[in-house]
Amino acid sequence: MAVEQQARGTAGTARRRSRRDEILEIAVGLFAARGYHGVSMDDIGAAAGVTGPALYHHFAGKEAMLVAALVPVSEGLLAGGRERAAGHPDDPRGALESLIDFHVEFALANPAVIALHLHELDRLPDEPRRRIRRLQRMYVEEWVTVLTALHPGLPDGAARVLAHAAFGLMNSTPFLGGEVDRRRRAELLRGATLAALLAPTDPT
Repeated sequence: MAVEQQARGTAGTARRRSRRDEILEIAVGLFAARGYHGVSMDDIGAAAGVTGPALYHHFAGKEAMLVAALVPVSEGLLAGGRERAAGHPDDPRGALESLIDFHVEFALANPAVIALHLHELDRLPDEPRRRIRRLQRMYVEEWVTVLTALHPGLPDGAARVLAHAAFGLMNSTPFLGGEVDRRRRAELLRGATLAALLAPTDPT
């Protein structure tokens, strides 16, 4: 199912959400499918089944929706990454596996948000964009700490390269088709990422 179709079909799910959350999810799906500039507030209102005044009651505009979508995600990734790493203080292999599990589940559950991060982050005003970049750097450092513990002698800079390479692999979910079911996709992404990060590295 296309991202845009997913966005239109979210209101019937069992999980109870506020109307604001429903509208935001629809907007995220439309942004991911058409691009930020390819979607108007009227498009979002039509997809959500609300009129303009009702839509503006929840959000000042598209920019506010983009901020509301991206900032909490970055905050959640950092909080979750810290929790996973802290759960294995003396076991870097266990910490790495936990981080990978966490990120793969996030990536599979949020392909539209990942697409926005990849393509629309620069649409944000300076302050929220800088905040997101800072949160992202802090999240990367959680991985760097684990990778340097797992591979003694590995420089921090090299660990950052590995972390970003792993994110590229796991964040491929917006581009994956539906021919492989979700469980198998998770297995493949976890296995490939773990294999890449466990591979012997030359610290020089």
